[in-house]
Amino acid sequence: MLTALNYINGKWSETSTGNTKENVNPGNVNEVVGSYQESDLHDLNQAVEAASKAKKAWKKLSGSNRGEYLYKVADIMEERSEEIALIASKEMGKTIAETRGETTRGIAILRYYAGEGMRKVGDVIPSTDASALMFTTRVPLGVVGVITPWNFPVAIPIWKMAPALIYGNTVVIKPASETALTCVKILECFDDANLPAGVINCVTGKGSVIGQGIAEHTKVNGITFTGSNSVGKQIGHTAFERGAKYQLEMGGKNPVIVANDADLNIAVEATISGAFKSTGQKCTATSRVFVGSEIYPAFKEQLVKRTNELLVGDSLAEGTWMGPCASKSQLATCLEYINKGIEEGAELIAGGNQIHHDKGYFIEPTIFECTDHSQTIAQEEIFGPVIALFKVESVNEALKLANDVEYGLSASIFTTNISEMLTFVEDIEAGLLRINAESAGVELQAPFGGVKQSSSHSREQGEAAKEFFTSIKTVFLK
Repeated sequence: MLTALNYINGKWSETSTGNTKENVNPGNVNEVVGSYQESDLHDLNQAVEAASKAKKAWKKLSGSNRGEYLYKVADIMEERSEEIALIASKEMGKTIAETRGETTRGIAILRYYAGEGMRKVGDVIPSTDASALMFTTRVPLGVVGVITPWNFPVAIPIWKMAPALIYGNTVVIKPASETALTCVKILECFDDANLPAGVINCVTGKGSVIGQGIAEHTKVNGITFTGSNSVGKQIGHTAFERGAKYQLEMGGKNPVIVANDADLNIAVEATISGAFKSTGQKCTATSRVFVGSEIYPAFKEQLVKRTNELLVGDSLAEGTWMGPCASKSQLATCLEYINKGIEEGAELIAGGNQIHHDKGYFIEPTIFECTDHSQTIAQEEIFGPVIALFKVESVNEALKLANDVEYGLSASIFTTNISEMLTFVEDIEAGLLRINAESAGVELQAPFGGVKQSSSHSREQGEAAKEFFTSIKTVFLK
């Protein structure tokens, strides 16, 4: 059975606590995928010290030299892509087709940031002194703490670690316990690429111990976090108090607007994909759908029909469309919100039931027809396959309702009207906008992040990543 050891200063190590915990397959609860260590602050301190000692030599390498390491990691990971996808699918329940795609994306992210090592890091700025040269350059933060969630166990760790490394930082990562084994498989690729000892380190364990310990550690210069709002705010508050740089990507309650002139088939299929792929366990997943009154009856009928046709089952079976919830607690949360929706008067028109009880944490893709936007299922992030469906009289009404939540991560609209598209771009309160495409979709070369309570207002991925992982130095030379 695979055990997720810590990776500290270039070596795999057992925690001093001796405590381990098993990870089971959420789609087959009788299968133990492996175990991870519940480390303590002693282990974390060793990892941070190793990263701190390694940061000077890593910083002094050229960007192209650091990029060569990332290219090598990508090549190794490509050779092991099926193994990594299989572990990821077993650990968190995402279908094998989706984890294969995610692993391919992780490889592409590594290669993208490897190329960043050859791109510019500053600008020449005219000085008022004609005999002087003034320019900017960028320098790494130092040691970066990476705290990642379970829902994208391959892509998110890589889209944080790769830019951190290419811009000259060293890394200590604390992966989600639910997908610690997947993270170890990724770290094995870094290890086999022979990165210098201490440049990348991994410590598994409880978020309240290791995650909070990263936020509090005086030698951690920056923290990048993806996860829940409650934990993110705690991490940000702790980092702020000691002056560390922090980046938070948190929840979403993402709307889709379907105008009366939309292509019905495209809008329905995109809504289903955005809402139910990954069992709705994406921060960009479609959660609320606002449909023009003229096409509402046809849209509703087709949406329900297609939803009821989706095959829910074994994540590793090639024909499965949707797998289980990632854990028993996540299933319980979804069922609790469904019961809340019924109690508050929303009409359940599809799904809503736990299924395959004897196998794992499965639930039907669920649709509520709603008329009251103040209901809990229309306001709070569920992180499961649940849609709140609304009929609206205009795009303006839809925009008003779409903005009536505390989140602002992603949003999409389906329309052929250029004026409506531009109004949407101007008025929607979200960081990622998609037109005639599902709300869930992030491209690695483009900035990603939200507004309002979805983000600390920084951006990940693409060239925008350099804004977080580096600081600017302005140089006046005479």
